[in-house]
Amino acid sequence: MGQKMRLKKGDTVLVLTGKDAGRKGKILKVTPDKGKVIVEGVNRVRKHQKPTRALPQGGILRIEAAIDASNVMLVCSKCDRPTRIGMKVLANGDKVRCCKKCGEVLE
Repeated sequence: MGQKMRLKKGDTVLVLTGKDAGRKGKILKVTPDKGKVIVEGVNRVRKHQKPTRALPQGGILRIEAAIDASNVMLVCSKCDRPTRIGMKVLANGDKVRCCKKCGEVLE
């Protein structure tokens, strides 16, 4: 069983470690059971593709590979800084994600 993830598809994140440290990108895919995320333009690897109907010539493609969710940090849309994610309960009982630095709701 994987860790509880507070990151979602479409969030803007900052990469903290690795060869792409310091780069920002949007999350394309979240895999909570493995604790991994795929970030647009980050951790690009070469994939050798055999010819198929969709790609008749085949070749070497550059695709984004998954990185560990602990190596990225959410960037708040209001204060534009990397922040941890907190949970806040609204008056109607709904739980929402919030920025730990400015307190803004992240939805």
